[in-house]
Amino acid sequence: MYIFHKIAEQRIREAMEKGAFDNLEGKGKPLVFEDDSFVPPDLRMAYKILKNAGFLPPELQAEKEIKNAEDLLEAMSDERERYRQAKKLNVLIMKANMLRKRPINLERHQVYYRKIVEKISVRKK
Repeated sequence: MYIFHKIAEQRIREAMEKGAFDNLEGKGKPLVFEDDSFVPPDLRMAYKILKNAGFLPPELQAEKEIKNAEDLLEAMSDERERYRQAKKLNVLIMKANMLRKRPINLERHQVYYRKIVEKISVRKK
């Protein structure tokens, strides 16, 4: 195994010396890694294959739905619709938190829309 690593390193060095990597897209920009730290190591490859085929594991699908719900909530101006969207968002967050086996202090926090609206209403009076 060590010999393959050494050959690969040598070929990469030669390509760098020839300038093969000089015009790559995204050069000088940070790499964006997929966050699969919550996926057990033995399932990561299977999840990646499913993702490339258009399927997501339940945890990642829940995160995607939460992000979409948050974006919708930010864009809404009608208070009743915002309240409904906040309730939907909280349900999605609760489901996502239940799917994961992690400490409670790392759970995603729910949106307390009603309490915020009440505080703002009290301050305006």
